[in-house]
Amino acid sequence: MRPANEALIVVDIQNDFCTGGALAVAGGEDIIPRVNALLDEFQLRVFTQDWHPAGHSSFAESREGCKPYEVVEMPYGSQILWPVHCVQDSEGAAFHPDLDVSKADHIVRKGSNPEVDSYSAFFENDHETPTGLDDYLASKGIEKITLVGLATDFCVLYSALDANHLGYAVTVLEGACRGIDLNGSLEDARTTMLDANIVLEP
Repeated sequence: MRPANEALIVVDIQNDFCTGGALAVAGGEDIIPRVNALLDEFQLRVFTQDWHPAGHSSFAESREGCKPYEVVEMPYGSQILWPVHCVQDSEGAAFHPDLDVSKADHIVRKGSNPEVDSYSAFFENDHETPTGLDDYLASKGIEKITLVGLATDFCVLYSALDANHLGYAVTVLEGACRGIDLNGSLEDARTTMLDANIVLEP
């Protein structure tokens, strides 16, 4: 069992990010057996859930003439436009049925603001609006976090960087993550995390 000051954060293992989903990450569901096994090692387990309202501003179909994966400028910076995914209360937004959600001590729903996307478990993409996770972890005496889930080069990356910035010791288990790898984004994410002294383990 890991020490009480360590938490596991399980990022966005939802149907839309797994095979057959609207924004499927190749092999996304393959990590679930390992993630389920890890749940028994940690005394605090947090799950995150992408939870978008219909017509979210980060959806390509919400913008006339735009296609998925185009980049547009938003008030908070550059934003990739995505296929419609993880719409609140949809089957796609549900956790994958093989994931042992009963072990979750806390669930963070993110991306609910229709005008701002939210990759990180800690902040929306304006890098200012908190999700409440930092306060929750602080109240539990957490100093170290381990991240697993989807996708390595987006929601896991941003969660790791924000946790690092907030002062947590951060480890990413690469073997329990999968990436989208959009135009080399996976290798870029690895480099960015290593440069931030985030520990990458197999």
